[in-house]
Amino acid sequence: MTENQNGPKLNFALDQNNKNSLLKLARAALEDHVRRGETPVFKPSSDVLETKCGAFVTLHKNGDLRGCIGYIEAFKPLYQTIIEMAQAASTRDSRFDPVTPDELADIDIELSVLSPLEKLDDFSKIVIGRHGLIVRQGFYSGLLLPQVALEWNMNAVTFLEETCRKAGLPRDAYKSGAEVYYFSAQVFGEKDN
Repeated sequence: MTENQNGPKLNFALDQNNKNSLLKLARAALEDHVRRGETPVFKPSSDVLETKCGAFVTLHKNGDLRGCIGYIEAFKPLYQTIIEMAQAASTRDSRFDPVTPDELADIDIELSVLSPLEKLDDFSKIVIGRHGLIVRQGFYSGLLLPQVALEWNMNAVTFLEETCRKAGLPRDAYKSGAEVYYFSAQVFGEKDN
């Protein structure tokens, strides 16, 4: 895999207005999809929202994970990715039954907008809470977002091991042939407002 050349620059940042627009868009996409099977019409008010970015939409219900799906790399404009992933997180996360209309009031949304991937050869560069990890070897691949290491109080070694485990690889695969990539993410959610 090569580094993503189509994604935003590493210093790409969303301002508060863009974050608010994306959260409102994710909420509309979630509710329209769950209630009516529809997709909201959205015209970006900022060029930033048309930047191709990888992004994840995470749903929590009463504090517990209820769905999380995203694109690691930049395939579509950010606003389109948010719409698609909000819908996917509500109905296509195989770990959960589809979200029902009566659950919507108890669900809060968190967005993770990703920087381009960079190959990681020096594991001392991992900053807990700032970097997410991807481990790949053959057909196996696993990803953990930056906030996972904080939520589970992981150090860098544990974070690497758990990412390997998520990929279905031995915990020490990062030492023996697996490729490791890291990225940063702007993470924000409805609970932040």
